[in-house]
Amino acid sequence: MRKNYAKVTNLKLKQRLKRKLTIRKKISGTSERLRLVVAKSNANITVQAVDDSCSKSLFTVSTFGKSAVGTGCNKNSAKLVGAKVATELKNRKLSAAVFDRAGYKYTGVIATLVDSIRESGINV
Repeated sequence: MRKNYAKVTNLKLKQRLKRKLTIRKKISGTSERLRLVVAKSNANITVQAVDDSCSKSLFTVSTFGKSAVGTGCNKNSAKLVGAKVATELKNRKLSAAVFDRAGYKYTGVIATLVDSIRESGINV
């Protein structure tokens, strides 16, 4: 299903949303291999583990809220969030996941996040 982007006036946001749909139709998460979805803003970063077979979000790790791991949306916080995601996956006895970058470019904070998850022993 294609979204109507006529009301989106920001060109970069429109391009990211198109990339997001292109990526999303190619990947999905299962109970053995969860989909890790990243959401990023200028202030915070959030990662959700989603099981698409039963349409359920199993856990969320972020840099804000009651259980905040780090502060801000920088590479140091991305390392902390990635390590926390890896420990949550290990607690659930999972060793593999699919990474959904949600249209963001694979550089900087996003790349650091995935590298941190990989360093902790999860196959992404």
